[in-house]
Amino acid sequence: MEQTFKILNEEGMHARPAGAFVKVANEFKSTVEIKANGLTKNGKSIMGLMSLGLTKDSEITVITNGEDELEALKKLGLLIENKFQI
Repeated sequence: MEQTFKILNEEGMHARPAGAFVKVANEFKSTVEIKANGLTKNGKSIMGLMSLGLTKDSEITVITNGEDELEALKKLGLLIENKFQI
């Protein structure tokens, strides 16, 4: 499953939001990938996410694959929409 989101928080995806994303992504058995700027990175890797250089208004595609993919996509999407507030 995949869905595109826009980064809403002013600071983009720096260490704290990337850490929050990885924390939530690791709650699921499904694989989680992020596509942005022509690159695809492991959504369970803080270094991978930070290497994308995501800023406010960056568009990202979250891709989940596995037995709990729908639940993972919903929870990660909510996290992004709530500006990475857990």
